[in-house]
Parts: sequence; C-alpha cells; structure tokens
Amino acid sequence: MYRFAKAAVNISGQAVRQVRHGSSVRQDFHSKYGTGLLLSGAVFCTAIWGYVVTSTGMTWNLSPVGKVEPKEWREE
Repeated sequence: MYRFAKAAVNISGQAVRQVRHGSSVRQDFHSKYGTGLLLSGAVFCTAIWGYVVTSTGMTWNLSPVGKVEPKEWREE
C-alpha cells in the first residue's frame, strides 16, 4: 500500500508541475488559433457560396439588354 500511495503522490506531483509550466507560457488566442480559424472560415464560406451558386437555381442580375421585348398591342 505504501508503494501505491508513493506512486500516486509522484504522479500528482508531476501533473502539478506540468500544469504550472503550461500556464507560465503565455499564448494569446490569435497566435494559437488564428490561422486555423481563418482558413476554416474561408473554406466554410466558399462551400456555402458554391452550393448557393450551383444548386439553388437563383437568377443573378444579368443584363436584360436584347432579351426584353415589348408585348404586342391587342386591338379590340
């Protein structure tokens, strides 16, 4: 039982040292996650707009010049 307790204390001591060392190194959010967040956002935006452009059948504001003609008048 003594060996088990000694090993448990040793493991918890190592964990405390690792946590203390990790927290002493200061990294802000942008240096840690900025590039990945930017790239994933760009991929997400491109994927959504790719779906909208190809699948929804929206009519984009194309020029009506030469396509729109007046209707014939009906004589009564």
